[in-house]
Order: sequence, then structure tokens, then C-alpha cells
Amino acid sequence: MNEDKSYEGQKINPQTWKTILSFAASRKKYFLVILGGGMVAGIIDTAMSFMSRWAIDGFMTPGTTEHLGLFAFAAVGLQLLMAVLTLIYCRAAGHLEAHLSSDVRQAAYTRLQTMSYSYFDKTSTGHLISRLTNDVSRITEMVSWTCIDLGWGIMAVIASLLAMFLVNLKLALITVTAVPVVALISVWFQKKILHYQRKTRRLNSMITSSFNEGIMGAQTSKTLNREALNNEEFNTETRDMFRASMRSATISAIYMPLASLVISLATGFILIAGGHDVQHGILTIGTLNFFINIGNMMFEPIRNFAGIFSEFQSCQAAAERVADVLLSQGEIEDAPEVTEKYGDFFQPKKENWEPIRGDVDFDHVSFWYLKGEPVLTDFNLHVKAGENIALVGETGGGKSTIVNLLCRFYEPREGTISIDGRDYRERSQLWLQSSLGYVLQTPHLFSGTILENIRYGRLEATDEEVREAARLVGADEFIEKLEKGYETDAGEGGSNLSTGQKQLISFARAILADPAIFVLDEATSSIDTVSEQRIQKASEQLLRGRTSFIIAHRLSTVRNADRILVIDGGRILEEGSHRELMKKKGRYYELYENQFRRERMKESLQALSGD
Repeated sequence: MNEDKSYEGQKINPQTWKTILSFAASRKKYFLVILGGGMVAGIIDTAMSFMSRWAIDGFMTPGTTEHLGLFAFAAVGLQLLMAVLTLIYCRAAGHLEAHLSSDVRQAAYTRLQTMSYSYFDKTSTGHLISRLTNDVSRITEMVSWTCIDLGWGIMAVIASLLAMFLVNLKLALITVTAVPVVALISVWFQKKILHYQRKTRRLNSMITSSFNEGIMGAQTSKTLNREALNNEEFNTETRDMFRASMRSATISAIYMPLASLVISLATGFILIAGGHDVQHGILTIGTLNFFINIGNMMFEPIRNFAGIFSEFQSCQAAAERVADVLLSQGEIEDAPEVTEKYGDFFQPKKENWEPIRGDVDFDHVSFWYLKGEPVLTDFNLHVKAGENIALVGETGGGKSTIVNLLCRFYEPREGTISIDGRDYRERSQLWLQSSLGYVLQTPHLFSGTILENIRYGRLEATDEEVREAARLVGADEFIEKLEKGYETDAGEGGSNLSTGQKQLISFARAILADPAIFVLDEATSSIDTVSEQRIQKASEQLLRGRTSFIIAHRLSTVRNADRILVIDGGRILEEGSHRELMKKKGRYYELYENQFRRERMKESLQALSGD
């Protein structure tokens, strides 16, 4: 996915940095300490230039030591004050970086938890990981530590200019002529640096995504012998990033010395003009030295500003990518009046939640993922509370879309879906999804023990209730054979368990939730025949009295459904019980007979092979 390409060529958006810096508002004490400390440091540096002038004109030129003690006391005092300030604002910068990083990541993670399912369809995992790790670290580091340079630099420039104009107007005017030239150079380089920095960040995100896909899809890559192709694609991405990084580095390498050259020329003119005045007794040596020192002190933050500007350009792309996550709006949002009554994902008002009976109505529902490519067209379906509905048909017919709409992972483009007679958009997403039991074809387990994974279905459930849910689906047999039983670590994504074992745990988790509506999406496709029969037996009891939707690949698993819907091209081609549809000898009959023959042939081949 190349969604980051959209950042290339954009102008700097102040709203981006406003979004990022808004997190500093709650940490303003650190922000103020850093800026204030930097500004005081700039004033001290200016004072040190006056101390140098005092040393030359007050002691060296006249050859006296009168008031040397006062000078030493002032010099040591300023240096001690600078040391204390450095300790204070560096410590504050470290705290600000840590807090900002934590706050931004927490806000982004919270935002992702509320995003609609479609967002994750369009945004790859690698891109999101890159944004919330590398990009956030880069931004918060830059913001925190750049404040020191900004505070010191701004005050150093202001104090230096005031001091120069107070001491000698001519040399001050010579010095400031370099400032607009450096500014023009900076503006000229701005677009080039920003363009390549954005490109570098995009390519870095693609590389992170490739790492993620390479690790997650290692087994598939090996079975398809994709190692060489994967390596070639990855090498192409790294070469592109290398070229973009080199171009960015080259432009920056030209920019910095060019700005330094202009500043050095200004310093040379000060030496020429000031040296002439010293020869004619118009200027003291201490004053000339003062201008050299204070000129360099003023130009140093200007050089730093050039570096800050370059770093800002580099971080602009990262800031845009992070702000994109923070400001993203989901396609599915509860209306304000709904949130007011029912609460949101993090502060639900369960006392206002009406119980769900389970009546479901699809009323003239049309839906498409891409405009002009309809998946459902004028789809109508009424399901009574407690009815068991099976959805069968060819892949791509719209079965999964129907249940995704039911679960409000997506919403109808046209028409309405009602639960218990009310448009489900009139109630909160959490109200509906808290009453759903959803078992996927490829279930996901979280890091933690098997006991914890089942308990996610209902967090307040006791250990015995968790074990009972496992027993109902037959998961207890394999769990108790494990060395640590229910305390066995499931691994990342359930990596320590087989697909069939993960499905059994997922089914137990759904049962424990005691939902009003069940959705089983090919829920037994990766389970052996014995486990499938055990789940079917448990399902008959558990689904009794509950509205349920079953997407089935094995048609033998839905023979007892109240109604079987044959979905084709986003429409209901046939509907009825297993017996009724078999009598019709239509599409369902063909699907069932074809599948029955394939299974019998498979059994015969296995018998012949000795399996």
C-alpha cells in the first residue's frame, strides 16, 4: 500500500504542527523551563562577550589588574549560572521528550481503537507501526531538544543585535547584511529538502511494511518459493530509499556550507572595517574583539537555525504521517446524540442500553466497497429473534459483507439495517458489538494465557465459567494435556497453538460472552471432523433461542439451520430449509451434491493411500 505518496508535493501545513504541539500544552512547565532556560543562556553568552571586551580594554591594553577580583567573580558566577541552567533545561527536555512520546502514542492508539474496520483495510500494519514508533520518536526528540536551540538562539540573536547597535552602528550594519542572504538561501532549499525527506520517510515505511509481511508470511513464502522474489522486491525498496536519502543528504550538505560561507564573508568584512578603525584610533581592540565574538555568537544560532530548518523539513513528513493517524475520521461514527445517551467505546452508559432480543431487518440495503462495483443491491432480509440463518454460495457472492454490515463494521450505502425494529445507527456501536459473538475463519488470539484469552469474552467471568465454556466446545481436552494447562502462553497471535486449537478457544470465548446474536464465519473450516461434530452438538444447544448467522463452506454443517440462504451476486437466489431446498433441486442442490461427491472421493482416495 502506498498511501504515503499523497504527502509528496504538499506544502507545509501549520495544522500538522498545531496537532503535534497541542500535546505540549499539558506539559507546558517543561516547555517553559526549556525555552526560558535557553533564553537566559543567550543573555549570558552576550554578557560573556562584554566580559571579553572588559578583559582586553580594562586589563590587557592598559596593563593593570585593578578590579580584577570583581571581574573574576563575575566571570565565574556567569559560568556557574550557565552550568546550572544547562542541567535544568537538559533535564526538562528529557522529561518533555518522554512525556510527549507517551502522550502521542497513547492518543494514536486510542484513536485506532475507535477507527472503523475499513480504515485497516486501507492502511497496512507496517505503515502504522512505522508511524507510531519511528515517526513519533523522531518528532518528539526534535520538538523537545530543538526548544533549547530555539530559546537560546532567539535570545542570543536579539541580545547580540541590541548590543551591537549600542556599541557601534557601522559594524552592526555590516553584520546584519548576512541575515537576509541566509534567509533567501534557506527558502530556496526548502522545497527540495522537504520533497526528498518525505520520499525517504515513505520508503522507510514501505520497508517496515515489507519486514512485517516477510515475518508474518514466512511460511507462505517458503511454500510458494518466493524467497528470491521477496529479496528482489526488498532490494528495490532499499535502493530507492538509499537514492532518496543520498539526494537529501547532498542537498543538505550544499545548504549548510553555503550558509556558513555567507556568514564567514560577513565576519571578514567586520575584520576589515574594524581593523581600519582600530588603526586610526576610532575603535578599541576590545571593541573589535567584542564584535568578532558577538558576531560569531549571533551567527552560530543562525547556523543552528539552518540546521533546525533542515531537521524541521526532515520531520515534516513524519509529523504529517502521525497527524494523519491522530486526525483520521472513521467512516463509521456515532452521532453526537447517540453518544450523549449511550456513551462511547471508553465511557459506555450501559444503564441506558436496551436489551437485544435479536430481530434483524435488512431493508433495501445496497453496499459497495468501490464506487461502481456493487456487492449488495437492494438487499432485503427479515430475521426473527432466535432464528438460525445459514449463508451459503460461491466465494465473492456477498456472504461476509452481509455479516460485516450486521456487525456494523461497515454501514449501508443505501437502505437501513434495524435491530429490534430500530435503525442500528440510532444506538452506539458498542451497544451492538457487546451483544455479538463472532467466530472467524482465522481467529486472532492475544498475547497471554489460554485462560486470559477465553476470559476476554467476559472479563468478569470466574475461572470455572471459563473452563465450562471450554468444555462445551471440547477445547478442554487439548488444553488439559498442555504442560501448564489453562496457564499456557498462547503466544503472539496464538503462535503456540494450531489453527484448529485457536478456533476452539475463539469459539469458547464467544460462548462465554453469552451474546444475543452469533456470527460464525466458516468457524469450523480448520477443525477436524471429531471437533467439528462436538462443536455442532454444543452449537445446537447454545444457538437455541439466539439469532445466529452462519457462513458455511461445509454444507453438511448447516442442514439443521432454520433457513438457508443461497447468496449469489449480492442477492438471495434461494431460501428455505435444507429439506425444502433439496426438493427444489436448484442451486443449493447442485452445491450440496457437488460437495458431497468431492468429500466421498476424498475419503476414497485417503482409504486407498492408507491414511
